[in-house]
Amino acid sequence: MYDYRYVGTELSLFETARNWKGYFRGFIEKYLRGHVLEVGAGIGATTRLFADVPCTCWLCVEPDPILADRLRANVGTLHHRTVVLGTLSTLNADQLFDAVLYIDVLEHIADDRKELAIAARHLNRRGTLVLLAPAQPWLYTPFDSAIGHYRRYTMATLAQVVPTHLRRERLCYLDSIGLLASLGNRLMLHSSRPTAAQIKVWDRMLVPLSRWADRALGYRIGKSVLGIWRAP
Repeated sequence: MYDYRYVGTELSLFETARNWKGYFRGFIEKYLRGHVLEVGAGIGATTRLFADVPCTCWLCVEPDPILADRLRANVGTLHHRTVVLGTLSTLNADQLFDAVLYIDVLEHIADDRKELAIAARHLNRRGTLVLLAPAQPWLYTPFDSAIGHYRRYTMATLAQVVPTHLRRERLCYLDSIGLLASLGNRLMLHSSRPTAAQIKVWDRMLVPLSRWADRALGYRIGKSVLGIWRAP
């Protein structure tokens, strides 16, 4: 039995951010085919987001027993979705996947470089590694620390921890307007923890603006960083 307990409190807070989830989905859904591994699946928000993706199987790995139970309840009726309590080390070495997915998970892992080296060994030929993580180290706040974030990334620091034999497909920032809002929140409201009301405003009003602004800015600035790499 795993005794790991997730210290974060934000999973339910961000679960209803439908515009944001729909936004990043558009960048990565085409890579999610065949056998998919979702690492740190939490309570199943990402699993449900991709419920209609035509994959052969979708394996959710979650190390927190309480979250894993909620995950089973939340995704148990979805086709080809399986939940495993554990981490990458729980899997057999010969379990290979066409996509390995980390959505707001890598920042919770102390040795991210080692984690991704193991993840790469679970990729099929031409399989994809998909990473979405909070960006901009200067935005790191007590809230990040409280929910178990070891770091926030830049495009450069994210690329540095990915195994060098993987080929980069895409590396960019997302949510430029959200970045400005977060900065304003810190400078003017002196608040590090978002409220439910702020999350609602961000998702309903700012994320649609970011869709336009990110494209106009060439995805060179944002509050999240997205990286996609492919195995040879």
